[in-house]
Amino acid sequence: MSDTLKSLRALADPTRLRILALLEKDELSVNELQEISRLGQSRISTHLGLLAETGMLVSRRDGRRTFYKLNPDAGVTAREFLRLAWRGARELPEHGGDAVNLKRVLARRSEQAQVYFNQVAGRFDRSYGPGRSWQAFGHLLLRILPPIDVADLGSGEGLIAELLARRCRRVIAVDNSRKMVEFGARKARKNGMKNLEFRLGDLQSPPIDPGSVDLVILSQALHHAEDPAAALVAAHGLLRVGGQVLILDLLKHRFSQAKELYGDRWLGFAEADLHGWLEAAGFRRIELSVVSREEEPPHLETLLAAAQK
Repeated sequence: MSDTLKSLRALADPTRLRILALLEKDELSVNELQEISRLGQSRISTHLGLLAETGMLVSRRDGRRTFYKLNPDAGVTAREFLRLAWRGARELPEHGGDAVNLKRVLARRSEQAQVYFNQVAGRFDRSYGPGRSWQAFGHLLLRILPPIDVADLGSGEGLIAELLARRCRRVIAVDNSRKMVEFGARKARKNGMKNLEFRLGDLQSPPIDPGSVDLVILSQALHHAEDPAAALVAAHGLLRVGGQVLILDLLKHRFSQAKELYGDRWLGFAEADLHGWLEAAGFRRIELSVVSREEEPPHLETLLAAAQK
């Protein structure tokens, strides 16, 4: 097959157009391409192999990782095909989400603290250490918390709220289940936590005064919201200037049974969607990362998002 026909064949697939567009500005590893596109690694590797055959891409090894970039020595014909591919990629529905995820992945490369945390987390369970546990570390980290006011939205029975109340100045836990609110309030009274208050309300209009808290937490709550974007607008309104929102939720998945088993309204969220909603709500300094993946099926992944008002 001629080089021209190989190139035409390569441009006939939307996924390969997405890959070429992602590599327009910088080289990326296979894992990074997988994270950005949310496609399987074997599928991405197959597409990369076909693109490399056309001479549009070159690769290099760095330890266990393989990086791909546009071929700087590509001929005139190959460069013409690349320009055509970029134009075609901009017409794909995935282009906007890919651009957001690419920006996030490239920004994370320079965050050495994140790299270090990953190394620490990877070592944690490798060998036994007397007295070393996540529970102990959790208590240690609680001591770092300053005296702030916190809103825990979609708090459930208030596990996180109860922990935070041990150090924070005030914690307001909001849930739309009357039984959960009554249970949490009873437990708070029993434990003498006068700075922990439970209120009945929903995520779109929490019963908290505007601009009255320093931190809003949405822990595995947003996928229960009727309108997640509106919930984030509401969270923004609760915060003082400079306050933060922290979100733990599921990455977009296909485990549809979650709706019946757990009452989920949404099957998780794509990073690009969550980033877009936070931005539209008025947040800045938005950071997103996948922080855990279940070892057992359905292998649900947890997404952490942080942003500032």
